[in-house]
Amino acid sequence: GPRLTRVAVGEHLMLGGDNMDLTLAKSAEARLGKTLGAARFTQLVQQCRLAKERLLMPDAPESVKVTVLGSGSKLVGGAQSVTLTRDEVRELVLGGFFPEVGPDARPERRKGGIVEFGLPYVADAAISKHVAAFLARHEELARAAFAASDLRVAKSGSASIVPDAILFNGGVFTSPLLQDRMRGVLSAWRGEEVAVLASPSPDLAVAQGAVAYALARRGVGLRIGGGSARSYFLIVDADKSGTKKGVCILPRGAEEGEEITLRDRQFSLRLGRPVRFHVVATTADVHHVAAGELVAVDDGERYKDLPPIAAVLEGDDTKPEIPVTLASALTEVGTLEVSCVASENRRWKLELQLRGGSEEQASAQRIGQLHPRFAEATERVRLVYGKAVGDDEVSHRD
Repeated sequence: GPRLTRVAVGEHLMLGGDNMDLTLAKSAEARLGKTLGAARFTQLVQQCRLAKERLLMPDAPESVKVTVLGSGSKLVGGAQSVTLTRDEVRELVLGGFFPEVGPDARPERRKGGIVEFGLPYVADAAISKHVAAFLARHEELARAAFAASDLRVAKSGSASIVPDAILFNGGVFTSPLLQDRMRGVLSAWRGEEVAVLASPSPDLAVAQGAVAYALARRGVGLRIGGGSARSYFLIVDADKSGTKKGVCILPRGAEEGEEITLRDRQFSLRLGRPVRFHVVATTADVHHVAAGELVAVDDGERYKDLPPIAAVLEGDDTKPEIPVTLASALTEVGTLEVSCVASENRRWKLELQLRGGSEEQASAQRIGQLHPRFAEATERVRLVYGKAVGDDEVSHRD
């Protein structure tokens, strides 16, 4: 039967409809001539969201009034209003978030003074620039995955590969204007019209995808192949040249739930004192680096830092360091597990966050050895609470 294979994924960009609402709210607040408190500004953001949704539709009115109520005894009397016009909203959203740029355009990479909760907020709001960077970053992967006759290179002299079709998701793409702009940008790069795949409810796409994935795990419908979308590297001490090196602990394409052990590499593990595990990831692993391979990871554009883990690994040894091998697995819920294995019955398991967190938040965890019969206990839990033979689920309440 047919098979879908994912070739590449982009970074998780904190960029979308919320950013557009904030941009409009800041513009409206400036026209009010005063800085609103947090509660009233939140009101304004919601009013701007509703106005944006109306003004980005084909049958939009010429303008929409947004109103912020007063506070306390002046709840109604202190209300203030601003009019947002159709043209200004379309200019702010289309021009600011979907500019008509060429395939060689790249987003700006300036750093802000504050990063909220370590989330990867982007410095440049231009979605079309991020798409151009994504296509360029994965151009070699696309060439490796498809026959040359199936690929279309951007017409402007850029080497970027341009897709045949686009699938929109996210509530902001309910607007045909935004779909048309993004499709137009890609079509200009390709030199011919890019197809649009059917997506009647972009705002439900993620929820529907979750249901489709759950059904696929039960054998119903298509499951997208491709394994891990990223390669993961554990940073080791720099060599004499000062080059930062990383050992591949999980290669791109590794299947979920499959444990990969680096049998040919041995590491020295420090016990009883705080140590740090620093992991980086890349979606652009063109050369299919193998598990255990050592590579230079100085390219900040290609390799992205994961939140580090600071831990104290407890042991019953008098020795401060013991030899271990590493075993890694990507779980089905998207976490990366790294185990330090000293022997068949001695291992310490670390679970790394793949999103969020920051270096400043990395307090030392105390991690004990897994019980020698941990694997046996896990298997018994799976037998009792896992899926029974046949289609029905077995559940127990004690």
